[in-house]
Amino acid sequence: MIIGIPKEIKNHEYRVGMVPSSVREVITHGHEVYVETNAGVGIGFSDEDYIAVGASILPTAADVFAKAEMIVKVKEPQAVERAMLREGQILFTYLHLAPDFPQTEELINSKAVCIAYETVTDNMGRLPLLAPMSEVAGRMSIQAGAQCLEKSQAGQGLLLGGVPGVEPAKVVVIGGGVVGANAARMAVGMRADVTILDRSLDTLRRLDEEFQGRAKVVYSTTDAIEKHVTSADLVIGAVLIPGAAAPKLVTKDHIAKMKPGAAVVDVAIDQGGCFATSHATTHADPTYIVDDVVHYCVANMPGAVARTSTFALNNATLPYIIKLANLGYKEALLQDKGFLLGLNVIHGQVTCKEVAEGFNLEYLAPEEAIAKFS
Repeated sequence: MIIGIPKEIKNHEYRVGMVPSSVREVITHGHEVYVETNAGVGIGFSDEDYIAVGASILPTAADVFAKAEMIVKVKEPQAVERAMLREGQILFTYLHLAPDFPQTEELINSKAVCIAYETVTDNMGRLPLLAPMSEVAGRMSIQAGAQCLEKSQAGQGLLLGGVPGVEPAKVVVIGGGVVGANAARMAVGMRADVTILDRSLDTLRRLDEEFQGRAKVVYSTTDAIEKHVTSADLVIGAVLIPGAAAPKLVTKDHIAKMKPGAAVVDVAIDQGGCFATSHATTHADPTYIVDDVVHYCVANMPGAVARTSTFALNNATLPYIIKLANLGYKEALLQDKGFLLGLNVIHGQVTCKEVAEGFNLEYLAPEEAIAKFS
């Protein structure tokens, strides 16, 4: 199979779909790889590094899209990239379609085979291709939040962990999954006063066992969210419904009742965000203020630590890339029910139920869609 790696073009996005070691691995399986010039330069890989492992370099993204049978990316394709997709071409990347109708519509019109990292599951129902970036984003959320609390960022002027004789900041983490657990670990490590809210008793028991009283675990209800959010110095939004838009758990009224100079970090912003006052921002302009509360809502947080993030992502995606290349998408997806759940759009048909329901579009089960278009 011919695999194409274009350079990412989203604002301050330096990650790359495949590092040279991953390219080498794919080439040993007999496949060809074409990389857009300077695709890896943001994380320290030159064109020569890719050439050394057997890849070919092409001057533009248009050349890569025209040549490749499968495009491997990191972030969702931007409008100019979606225009380059063709019927039957495989697109393997993060998509986050639920809050993004223009992208959904254009992917339908492209008739490409669009497989989303974030809805692929393993045999235990986990999200193996989302987990690495969730780990990064969870840890980064505390760094970002701590900075937002500084006076120069319009925050209260709080040090997250306090100092002897001065109490630490109160951090509330909504969601105890991969993002939330990693955020809590960082906040606890910085000696903040940490509370985690979740609706799963199993998750709360696991976190309680892990933190041994260093973080409070609370069952999430409307009342609990209001109580803890409105008294918090920093709130981390870490909720996820795979494939669907994030629920708006924190209302405008909650934000209005928070302390002036408090901060919120919405890690769910890729799926639309879990704060009613959230809208996506970029690394170039990461924050804004609503009701004197600092909002950090960067949609590609892990892009700020692009080298770490790229290697973490490649470790997870490489086996799936090889499977797609070796078997073709039909056989690869049909052999693995969890991988099949990654199929979001194929030949103009939406195959992710949550996306179809969210936009009132026709839904076709992925296995039926593959059979239909075989």
